[in-house]
Amino acid sequence: MELNRVVVTGMGALTPLGNNIDETWANLLQGKSGAAPITLFDASKFKAQFACEVKNFNPNDYIDRKEVRKMDRCTQLGMAAAMQAVENSKLDLDTVDKNRVGVIYGIGIGGIKTFQDEVVYYGQHIEEGPKFSPFFIPKMISDITAGQISIHFGFHGPNYVTTSACASSCHALADAFNLLRLGKADVILAGGAEAAITECGLGGFTSMHALSTRNDDPEHASRPFSASRDGFVMGEGAGCVILETLEHAQKRGAHIYAELVGEGMSADAYHITKSHPEGLGAKLVMEEALKDAHMTTADIDYINVHGTSTHVGDISEAKAIKDLFGDDAYRVNISSTKSMTGHMLGAAGAVEGIFCVLSVYNNIVPPTINHEEGDDDPELDYKMNFTFNKPQKREVRAALSNTFGFGGHNACVIFKKYAE
Repeated sequence: MELNRVVVTGMGALTPLGNNIDETWANLLQGKSGAAPITLFDASKFKAQFACEVKNFNPNDYIDRKEVRKMDRCTQLGMAAAMQAVENSKLDLDTVDKNRVGVIYGIGIGGIKTFQDEVVYYGQHIEEGPKFSPFFIPKMISDITAGQISIHFGFHGPNYVTTSACASSCHALADAFNLLRLGKADVILAGGAEAAITECGLGGFTSMHALSTRNDDPEHASRPFSASRDGFVMGEGAGCVILETLEHAQKRGAHIYAELVGEGMSADAYHITKSHPEGLGAKLVMEEALKDAHMTTADIDYINVHGTSTHVGDISEAKAIKDLFGDDAYRVNISSTKSMTGHMLGAAGAVEGIFCVLSVYNNIVPPTINHEEGDDDPELDYKMNFTFNKPQKREVRAALSNTFGFGGHNACVIFKKYAE
């Protein structure tokens, strides 16, 4: 069976660096940090008091005011990114076969703000009996973002959410890719969203000692591959790509940004939160993606690493790259854009996939910022090019994006330059 080729024809994003693709990409290349003191609630009593928030977002710019009330912030961000992506793709909603257009989103946590607010409200009124909003469940459940997007556009194709913690939206890209190349749809809006910067979200990650507590210097807190890192920085946001079969894109004369050519999935099968110290799952998932793409390590010019700014995670991923790529590990550019966006959890894979597309399209690699001093761990080889502090212009024929999630879930996708 001959598989369809799959291409990227549109993108949309709301991130801690900007409320659209152009603003986000410009700030990324300038090495700006999206970290700042939390404004979404009073975090003064928390050990970590800062995060990478999406700033100045008004859902009413995208969604009817009445409908906004029915959506958690997670869904609002996801909807906005999808609307941007559809506009960017110039998809004709009047002529496209909506039975052949799907929506697959990755959501790691979902409506945690809605859940928190409803439970707190119930606790305050417990003596009066159950008091819950009729929108409580449909606002909270993680699948509702994909559902709301399909309702808004009238898309009747494959529609669901993938949930695999921080690998969620990379799995969404992989699933969309597979459905398209098998001919199950012509177009799929593939993306992810997350809005977990809440008292519960911050408190839960803080109690795990997972977050940086560099409260006096938030902008420099996310520092992957640096000795002084002390945890990751929470982020939020949404990203969406329009994936199409090449045939469908060509028929409508769509602009093509890049081609999605391979995906990999694996499990660490090791620990509920820690990466395998030898990077076994990380190595396997990259191997699988390369095999699926019929590529070798010599074909990859850029790796957008998971790179959360934790000791075990950074070192195990670097080790996996060195073990798999061999001499090519010193040729490829590597960078962690989480040094600027923070960790967007379930949205990370989609947004970082977009960064890979833009790197391939523009021939430039975004930096890993905030690097000041090396780690003395012998497994972290600084002869590898981590693209510290400044972007690097170079030909990027293909870019690989890694995402790893609690539970040992690993996902990887590869984008390359489109050529007829």
